[in-house]
Amino acid sequence: MEVLIGFGLFTDITGEMRSRERFTGNLDTDRTQRFFELRVGRTPESRSWFSGNIRFKVKERQQRMTFYQELQLNSAGSKRLIKNTADKKEKIRHILIYNFKVYLVMAFCVAVVSAYSKLTGSENSVVGVTVLLSVLVLRQADFGIKTTHGIFSIAGIFGILMAGPRLAHMVSPVLAFVINVICIFLLMILGCHNVIMHNHSTFVLGYLLLLGYPVTGQTYLLRVEGLAVGMILCMIIFYKNQRKRPYRRTFLDLFKEFDLKSARGRWYIRLTLTVSSAMLFMNLLGLPRAMWAGIACMSVCLPFPEDCITRARDRWIFNVVGCLLFIGLYLLLPKSMHPYIGMIGGIGVGYSAGYAWQTAFNTFGALSIAAGLFGLPMAVLLRIGANAFGALYTLIGNKVVQQL
Repeated sequence: MEVLIGFGLFTDITGEMRSRERFTGNLDTDRTQRFFELRVGRTPESRSWFSGNIRFKVKERQQRMTFYQELQLNSAGSKRLIKNTADKKEKIRHILIYNFKVYLVMAFCVAVVSAYSKLTGSENSVVGVTVLLSVLVLRQADFGIKTTHGIFSIAGIFGILMAGPRLAHMVSPVLAFVINVICIFLLMILGCHNVIMHNHSTFVLGYLLLLGYPVTGQTYLLRVEGLAVGMILCMIIFYKNQRKRPYRRTFLDLFKEFDLKSARGRWYIRLTLTVSSAMLFMNLLGLPRAMWAGIACMSVCLPFPEDCITRARDRWIFNVVGCLLFIGLYLLLPKSMHPYIGMIGGIGVGYSAGYAWQTAFNTFGALSIAAGLFGLPMAVLLRIGANAFGALYTLIGNKVVQQL
């Protein structure tokens, strides 16, 4: 069952803006300009450079879209391409490629997670999800530093993924909070300097997933081995794809440029404290699935606080919608089909263009496991409660940090 819901976990990242959109023309240019200005400053020169380069390149790449480039588009980009195509034959071609892509990604994800489960045990299927997400992102994402120095960032990130979740489960909730703060903050420093890449959606999410599915003994050693293999694979792919990229910063600049007065620095602090403290409260109350609250906080805590309000609303409302849909399927389908509901949710995410419906379908994978552990009523209450709490708590945390 864990393998079948792996695609639901994998597609949790698709609601975030990813680096590949920058290369295929599937880009929210207004938001990207805001990220660009956050990095280099909001000046007439930066606005002029952005308008004359990025927007032109987006238009240029949309005009010569290939089969491979279409496969790289997310749902919003594919649907926009289909809608804007006037020629009937071309529209049919785009529709076929879009459907092919959804099921190709599903099949690839299930294959990778199945392989990891077979080699490292079913309890470590989440390792396959984490490695797969990292590989897909690092194919095109960069850390904003020299490529060879980026290798050190990857080593640091995977070192945290190996040790952090395990250490947090060996101590009391308060000490676990301290460990989570250190680990998540370091993940932000190492992987999120280039804000536009939204790398936190991969690395912090991976940390939270590993934290939510703890293992011990020999199974933990297999988890470390699986992550080590994934780390080496990510390093090879990252260096191969990024070695010719120009750079201005080094590994040490990731730490030197941290500034509490900058928007990026405040975002690091907001996300780290919000995610860690939300899980602390869940743990102190003795509630299971604390990672659900952490993932909700991570998803809602965007670099620009004003964007968080809409995201928080969509998070809790469409989690309720997703839970209702899951209940309907759970009651209508025979028991033998219940393990496949997570896969149905994964397909739904693949066809969803916006964050709201992606959130709704993502509930399927999580509830597929939780319903077997806690029963359907308790699983649904936990899911709705954790996400509503995480969304509201993030908004409150934003207000508090802004006042500091």
